[in-house]
Amino acid sequence: MNQEIFSFIPCGETLPLNNVHAVSVSMPSLQDVIDYEEQTPEILEKITIAYPRFVMHPYLKTLAKYIKEKYKINDSYEVVLLSSQKAVEVVSSVYFIHNKIEINEPFGVILVQNGTTQIKKVLKFIQHVGYNLSSRLAEDYLYEVGLINKLHEEELEDKSKAKEILVSSLANAYKQPLENICLNPSGMNAMYCVLKGIKNIQARNGRPILVQLGWLYLDTMNIVNHYFEESKIFYDVTNLDLLEEFLKKDGLKVSTIVTEIPTNPLVQTVDLEKLKTLCDTYNIPLVIDSTFATPYNLNLNSYADIYVESLTKFACGNADVLMGAIILNKNSKISHISYEFFKHADEPYIKDIQRMAYQIKGYEKRVKQIGKNTKELVKYFKTAPFIDEIFYCLQDKYATNYKKLMIDEDSYTGIVSVTFKKEFAKVYDSLAFAKGPSLGTEFTLLMPYTYLAHYDLITSKKGQEFLKQIGLPINLLRISVGTENIEEIKKEFEKIKNL
Repeated sequence: MNQEIFSFIPCGETLPLNNVHAVSVSMPSLQDVIDYEEQTPEILEKITIAYPRFVMHPYLKTLAKYIKEKYKINDSYEVVLLSSQKAVEVVSSVYFIHNKIEINEPFGVILVQNGTTQIKKVLKFIQHVGYNLSSRLAEDYLYEVGLINKLHEEELEDKSKAKEILVSSLANAYKQPLENICLNPSGMNAMYCVLKGIKNIQARNGRPILVQLGWLYLDTMNIVNHYFEESKIFYDVTNLDLLEEFLKKDGLKVSTIVTEIPTNPLVQTVDLEKLKTLCDTYNIPLVIDSTFATPYNLNLNSYADIYVESLTKFACGNADVLMGAIILNKNSKISHISYEFFKHADEPYIKDIQRMAYQIKGYEKRVKQIGKNTKELVKYFKTAPFIDEIFYCLQDKYATNYKKLMIDEDSYTGIVSVTFKKEFAKVYDSLAFAKGPSLGTEFTLLMPYTYLAHYDLITSKKGQEFLKQIGLPINLLRISVGTENIEEIKKEFEKIKNL
């Protein structure tokens, strides 16, 4: 082993390194993050591969250009690629886009008029609903037509067994039957399919209101805004009295309650027993984003009607596959109408399934090692003089709620968010860990959460007031704890003492 196991990774390098299918990218300085958010020309030259729902993969750009030439599409149209024909129908129905020519490809293509505001809206919508075309599919296509001369070398599970391995791994982990599992091309697509299904079912029952509990992931909130005319957000997961008051008045109009266990990035856990009682009282299905929880740390089968997991995170562990899953709880009545949720889903590309099937075999071991490391890192932070606040799964306010759900004593969620008593930019820039978007990797990965997820709020006075109101610090560092030697992780943080 090298003397220093962490080393600075230049801006724009893929995370993991030298991986054309990486979903994260190195942003080693806070200025890099700011430049990325402000889309400066210099940073756009460096960052060509990043999280696929936010940055178009170079292979997709090449493929779009090829399709444009193949079908002789004139310059007044932009070629937008999607995961399937089903995805085309979803986007077309929202934006009334109908291709003037027939395009026959193993993926979805829509032609959007240039020089209008529509192109921006369409791309944003695709980002939110997660019908992104796979970089592996694009790679295979470009290779077959001779536009690239080699394929990325990686370990893949056998094509004939991959889906079975992946689905049975999830079924065993969640203790659910195989038929209750559905794979999606991204975690956001899984959430979209669930919320779309809920909306269709509950419209017939006169239940139009969606309730969001806690500060949810940005694009989950965006899906809600796209599809639900009526929604209500309760930011404070500790105050279920407010929710209870609301339900007394409007409980029979609520279609579903959506929450994350624990929440991102402050790792807060609601009192699930009380929440489930409220749901049962008003016959409201509970949708839980279990990406942070993982089925190996928390047992949520007594509470969730539907799980949504972004498999890109802990299940993959290497940040190189975009994929999600819907898991229906057999204990819930709603599992008997699985078609209503699964019919909106796209099957992920076979090579993505092969890669994920290979990675998921290490899921449990990875999560348990990350949990042990997290436990030790929190102990270290509690006595570190440079730490201001620590947000983790057993923080005082939420410890009771979380402990009830733990599978064993090492079932720590592998995310710790912290603020510092020192200047944030100096701290961020000084650390040699991998730094960029995403989480759940075997390598420790840092993200200046509020800068990358809510830069628009940081840059306005009103936005800053809102962040203060919901208790989300601007200078928050989210740490996705890796599986490296914990002493080495602590040693790297020790550098902060000398700043």
